[in-house]
Amino acid sequence: MIITPTIEKSLLERIPTGLFIGGEWRPAADGGTFDVHDPSTGEVLLTIADATPADGAAALDAAAAAQRSWAKTAPRVRAEILRSAFELLTARADDFALLMTLEMGKPIAEARGEVAYGAEFLRWFSEETARISGRFSTAPDGNSRLLVTKRAVGPCLFITPWNFPLAMATRKIAPAIAAGCTMVLKPAALTPLTALFFAQLLQEAGLPGGVLNVVQTTRAGAVTAPLIKDPRLRKLSFTGSTEVGRRLIADAADQVLRVSMELGGNAPFLVFGDADVEKAVDGAMIAKMRNGGEACTAANRILVHESVADEFTARLVERMRAHTVARGTEPESKIGPLVDEGTRAKVHELVTASVEAGATLALGGRAVEGAGYFYEPTVLTNVPAHARIMHEEVFGPVAPITTFATEADAIRLANDTEFGLVAYAYTRDLNRSLRLAEELEVGMLGINTGIVSNPAAPFGGVKQSGLGREGGLEGIEEYLETRYVGIADPFADA
Repeated sequence: MIITPTIEKSLLERIPTGLFIGGEWRPAADGGTFDVHDPSTGEVLLTIADATPADGAAALDAAAAAQRSWAKTAPRVRAEILRSAFELLTARADDFALLMTLEMGKPIAEARGEVAYGAEFLRWFSEETARISGRFSTAPDGNSRLLVTKRAVGPCLFITPWNFPLAMATRKIAPAIAAGCTMVLKPAALTPLTALFFAQLLQEAGLPGGVLNVVQTTRAGAVTAPLIKDPRLRKLSFTGSTEVGRRLIADAADQVLRVSMELGGNAPFLVFGDADVEKAVDGAMIAKMRNGGEACTAANRILVHESVADEFTARLVERMRAHTVARGTEPESKIGPLVDEGTRAKVHELVTASVEAGATLALGGRAVEGAGYFYEPTVLTNVPAHARIMHEEVFGPVAPITTFATEADAIRLANDTEFGLVAYAYTRDLNRSLRLAEELEVGMLGINTGIVSNPAAPFGGVKQSGLGREGGLEGIEEYLETRYVGIADPFADA
């Protein structure tokens, strides 16, 4: 389908522009608004309500008021709402994909992939809703019975990032709905439109008023800090930088909130001498270039065995050079713009610092002239271990390559970071794969694959990449409390 300005305008006219509180759309308390921009042009897409602290308080009021009745709703009812949302989202995939392309910049094909991925959390947790269970057992001494049950944690605050506007929302909202929790969602100010469009869809799917409340704002700290201090809030889930995550964990300590933190990444991509090099390049292109490199799971450090380094590098440069940089709505686009000028400037700063540290620029290394925040696909070789790019997350289409001589060297280099979200490794050696699974300090590992994200699997990291897990069987547990009831021996007086 050719995407025309008329199609874009028609879609934007259907996006809610208010705050979503208690099942109603409303303006900000002070009437304030802010603009959402197209990163490919810099032009304004929509002007929307800008929440105040008073609006945040109203959203938590609505969530707290709805919590008791929502938690008592039959699991099958909650499941059917999620299933209905999945079907509605799937039917409107093109609309959601285009909206994400407009506000975030990713190519339309990638946006469609995110819709499919984000929708699957709705389906997965619709199926998990009715499987929430406990247990009943006899105490070891036989003198009592042990009843263990699960209950909803309570009102939650979700803070989502700009890079996956739909999937990062559904990955939190779906298990919360399944568990019986109410929510306040604060989407990223750079990409709030998808969250508003999705809230409208959930309302249509039958979600009762107050269960989900959306408060987009340019004053994130002023709006969310009072909520974190409010004793009615019982859960905080954040996806974003480690720096912000640390502050939120500290703030959450006062109320002893349950927290889920999906924080920064510095993923190593290991290519061993026995790897299928062509498949390794395929995997590197996925791991590095998915979302234009603007992903916490992106391959940030490509570590290649010296015996295959020249072949791997030549093939990767060829593949990267073939990637067309263009607005995400263009059919030929493989890389869209970065989300804003600040992100592009940080990417270029890291590339420049790498070259100054001794790296070789094999491809790219420049911002694209003209409108929008585009950056050339870039490959750096011979990157020294002390270069900043080996220790700081680069959110852009930049592939830094360095070599190693032994498996021990590869593991040491891979673990030489404060982060531990994900790693990737290409090898044909099964025993090596098992060793890596035990030795690499990460929460997730992809063996001979450049993508690990799957709604049926637990997503999360170790070290300073975060706490908790999203997705999989583990995902719903983040929204449930365990209650134990001790019961006197029913045969004591028999």
